Amino acid sequence: MAKANRLERLDARRSDLEGEYIAALIEALRVAASGKWGLFDHHGDRWTRSAIAPTIDRLNEIGQAIDKVRGQLSMPPFELQQQFLASRGPVDPQAVGEPKQAQAWLDRLAFTGEGIGR
Repeated sequence: MAKANRLERLDARRSDLEGEYIAALIEALRVAASGKWGLFDHHGDRWTRSAIAPTIDRLNEIGQAIDKVRGQLSMPPFELQQQFLASRGPVDPQAVGEPKQAQAWLDRLAFTGEGIGR
């Protein structure tokens, strides 16, 4: 019984952390969609990286906490974080800009329901 209660609390913590991650990501995506570059690190210049570092650090910190809890629950890593991290970095010159990429992410989150109510 104690183990079941502990697992239930751990799962509730996971859910809370995932909600916090989604909220922080949506906030960052809205800023990027409004025209501020850096979230996806397309250009990789140090000034832009420096400006966006607190946001990226916060997302990484929450994401690592989620993955730790998920590991304790024998769950796979948090897929949304994996997808976001994979979307960062240099892109082809023909790729859409960061504002459009951010808007596409916002649309996707709204469509899948991950961002609704957060």
